[in-house]
Amino acid sequence: MSSIPLSQQASASAPADLRQPRYLEGLNPEQRAAVEATEGPVLVLAGAGTGKTRVLTTRLAHILATGRARPFEILSVTFTNKAAREMKHRVGQIIGEAVEGLPWLGTFHSIAAQILRRHAELVDLKSSFTILDTDDQLRLIKQILQAEGIDEKRWTPRHFGSLLDGWKNRGLTPDMLGEEDKWTFADGRAKDLYALYQQRLQVLNACDFGDLLMHNLTIFKNNPDVLALYHRRFRYLLVDEYQDTNVCQYLWLRLLARGSGNLCCVGDDDQSIYGWRGAEVDNILRFEKDFPGATVIRLERNYRSTAHILGAASGLITANRSRLGKTLWTEDDPGEKVQVRGLWDGEAEARFVADEIESWTRAGGEHAGCAVLVRASWQMRAFEDRFIMLGLPYKVIGGPRFFERAEIRDAHAYMRLVRAPEDDLAFERIINTPKRGIGETTVQKIAAAARSARMPMTEMARAMAGTDEIRGKARTALGVFLRDLDRWRDQAEAMRHDELAELILDESGYTAMWREDKSPQAAGRLDNLKELVRSMGQFDTLEAYLEHVSLVSDLDREESGDEVSLMTLHAAKGLEFPLVFLPGWEETVFPSQRSLDEGGTASLEEERRLAYVGITRARERAMISFTANRMIFGRWQSVLPSRFIDELPADHAEAKSETGYSNAGPGFEGVSEPTDAFRSSYDSPGWKRFKAAQSSAARRDPGVIEGKATLIDSGKPSRWNRGDRVFHMKFGYGTVKLADGEKLTVAFDKAGEKKVVASFVEGV
Repeated sequence: MSSIPLSQQASASAPADLRQPRYLEGLNPEQRAAVEATEGPVLVLAGAGTGKTRVLTTRLAHILATGRARPFEILSVTFTNKAAREMKHRVGQIIGEAVEGLPWLGTFHSIAAQILRRHAELVDLKSSFTILDTDDQLRLIKQILQAEGIDEKRWTPRHFGSLLDGWKNRGLTPDMLGEEDKWTFADGRAKDLYALYQQRLQVLNACDFGDLLMHNLTIFKNNPDVLALYHRRFRYLLVDEYQDTNVCQYLWLRLLARGSGNLCCVGDDDQSIYGWRGAEVDNILRFEKDFPGATVIRLERNYRSTAHILGAASGLITANRSRLGKTLWTEDDPGEKVQVRGLWDGEAEARFVADEIESWTRAGGEHAGCAVLVRASWQMRAFEDRFIMLGLPYKVIGGPRFFERAEIRDAHAYMRLVRAPEDDLAFERIINTPKRGIGETTVQKIAAAARSARMPMTEMARAMAGTDEIRGKARTALGVFLRDLDRWRDQAEAMRHDELAELILDESGYTAMWREDKSPQAAGRLDNLKELVRSMGQFDTLEAYLEHVSLVSDLDREESGDEVSLMTLHAAKGLEFPLVFLPGWEETVFPSQRSLDEGGTASLEEERRLAYVGITRARERAMISFTANRMIFGRWQSVLPSRFIDELPADHAEAKSETGYSNAGPGFEGVSEPTDAFRSSYDSPGWKRFKAAQSSAARRDPGVIEGKATLIDSGKPSRWNRGDRVFHMKFGYGTVKLADGEKLTVAFDKAGEKKVVASFVEGV
């Protein structure tokens, strides 16, 4: 970067055709067009690895260098504080001096907070207002629910907090809630509770994060003079990651952009993957409609990945209909085709990935150059186990390691206490998890008495439960808990330890606690618990499993700086690695069954964008894998490869294996042969359907029931009657409630009522 001040770089005395600012050197034509298109609305569609950050910072420097605006006249919005700091630093490098005068460069919330502090009285707050964090917000919600006599077990504070966040992301104040929203909580009381919550915030002179932008909207709409003030102040507006904006952020930007009209939004509709937290991909898709006469510039030249990686990603994403369209390309070497591997099960998949990483390092590569990107955190467990066994250094990005997650530690505490009643640490951890009405005072009383008598807390609790030392609800709850422990301990003699674990989690209310929790993280915690139970089945006894966990937990956690990165696909956005593994590309895993059930086509397209993001994280090599079998509801079941594999263009991807998997390209013909342990299920009807589906044209254009990919042979009378018992490879055993040709409504014993295709069930 040049260290010459901008005023000298862009000297007015030099003829324009003989000299150009140094900061423009090295930009490709599209990048330069995006930098120099300063007037009017501009949408920069920046594909993965196309130099988006360079364009943003250079554009900002260009506006300053050419005197179009002073630093305090530019509003530049990012999504993270890290991105804001990086942008400020890069602009300083271009200018050749520290940048101190960009007061309006920051995140949506930080800028909105600045504006709100200046005009707080317009929404009945003082400028000294407090911004509540999540814990404070939940505490306040709990107070309101208690005051209104609402059952917190049925209607949890966390659920209501999640609803509040969703409403504020959509810019909805209490009076704007419709009938559908009103009935989402406490039997139609959601609107009134929202109003009470906002009133309480006002009394406390506080707001939550959602209020920052929403209060800005209220101020701008109700006070045209204030909005006009910011119209005069902001001559240029720059927005990063526009595809991730929610409705409230979009409305905020539209209001501010009505001033100068010089709005530049940079984003990639193909990388919009945060719909679950309120992002609206439609914001970027309708940019030209919202801002007539807008200039659209596509950055398609990629500086990160090989041609085959880009070709595979571009071919995959074309299956999405809701996109503006662009095709990434590069002048670099085409590199190696994307590899697709079929494996027998999750353990074989983990072995394959670990072996490839070891081959990579033997050839001179670094562990830090490798990343394993999974769709859901529960998938990490098998890879962590394998890496630990081989001594491969790794780190989990964006969250704790599998066995360090809170829900896993809680489950382990239950099992430790069943196995060893004297385990006081386990007792203290789960005595009131989930909430049983045994408060901290009671726990401290038991602990103090146990220490004084030099006896385990469980034994002391049993003694105190029969006295007046503990009274009321706590005494009753403690008695129930101790009886549960005794029963589970007795059942441990006759049950498999993995079945016992599932029973304990259900009967203790722990699983129900997370099932009733409506926060975005709850579903992932439930999946982690299912993976925990599944993994326990690989050990002969509970003691062997817990010993394994202890050994894993005791390993040195000091990072060397050269570790394999293990993370979810969502956490990988913005990162890049020479070698990327993308495991678990199977139907129900990726695309996620939950996403399809809850969002249909829109969610499927977001899942496909997530696949696109995953592939484009790779610079040199990308390896996709799927398995033929997964443990579902305690049974080994055949699973179908992800539809996304079929969508990879054969010119850029190939199926390849050293163990019997044909080199046939997508549309593969086989997977690695099974071990003897799984030979019986190899000849199952599910496996034969799996094999047939690979070559079936119907896989290319599946029918859909409730968002699920199915093979429908319509027009035939149903052979099933109401009351018939059936078995489904995913949902298990159930009873037919309704038969409509090939469409069945089945009440499954564990999965609940589902609509399925008749050809996918078997009689029992």
